[in-house]
Amino acid sequence: MNVVETRGLTKSYRGKRAVDRLDLHVAQGDIYGFVGKNGAGKSTVMKMVCGLATPDEGEIELFGSRADECGRPEGAPRVGALIEAPGLVPNLSAYENLMAKALAMGVADAPARCRETLALVGLDGVGKKKAKGFSLGMKQRLGLALALVGSPDLLLLDEPLNGLDPEGTRAMRNLIVRLNQTLGVTVVISSHVLDQLDRVATRFGVIAEGRMVREMTSEQVQAECGDSLRVRTVDPARSLALMEEAFPQATLRALPDGSLSVTGDYDAAAVSRLLHDADQTVLELNPVRRDIEDYFVELMEGGARGAAGVVSGEEGGARHV
Repeated sequence: MNVVETRGLTKSYRGKRAVDRLDLHVAQGDIYGFVGKNGAGKSTVMKMVCGLATPDEGEIELFGSRADECGRPEGAPRVGALIEAPGLVPNLSAYENLMAKALAMGVADAPARCRETLALVGLDGVGKKKAKGFSLGMKQRLGLALALVGSPDLLLLDEPLNGLDPEGTRAMRNLIVRLNQTLGVTVVISSHVLDQLDRVATRFGVIAEGRMVREMTSEQVQAECGDSLRVRTVDPARSLALMEEAFPQATLRALPDGSLSVTGDYDAAAVSRLLHDADQTVLELNPVRRDIEDYFVELMEGGARGAAGVVSGEEGGARHV
């Protein structure tokens, strides 16, 4: 079952579309990595999903239910959110911040649940220290604790790793995985720290200019970021044609610098023999490990170009090389 599903989701601010006909699918139990540049529309999507913003067009389904007449998703009470910055009361302690929200929500046995939540996020030892004196990592943990008040089934976390040191990043990452695996919480997490996101996400959605570029599993990402073979020859067009015929199960791409990239089902020694036997002058034949950040940047930039083409009235199509 999809915990979150949007269809044609659209939101504009001052005449500019922040989210443009976006379709998003988050399955129950996912840790969904939401990837996009600043201003791509990630925070706006999260705000609409949890009822903090109303879509101009499109539909949102949470836990199989559509939005009510006021545009608020009916499943919103089952959602916890940490979007943009933790909403802390600086002159209250961590426990007092949690109690204020728990009482407002009518949480049963609020004192005990707040203490449990503070222990879960590692803030049970801060005592009466006021939130304004917390470090950035402690504030992020308290923000996550606030999102957990009410025992939500879905967590929306917007850049929870921002500004954290390596130890804080590791602790936050491990906590998110524990919430998912131990408590069964579905998590949507946006982050610019892509190598960290890659360690926890089970699925990814890539957004550019408010549009969904692609959704994929972590296994698909790993496959496409796996080892490849970089080939440069004097006649790349001829070499490409030869390799396409000889290795039909491989994926071949012509790169901007004139070289060729081979991934999938191939053998480097067989590629070398093929080109040698065909009298192709080989200038380079090197194994390459693709960087995950480069991979996502390529997807985002490609999506942005596609969105610009739609706006200008240009028609685009898939190009196979």
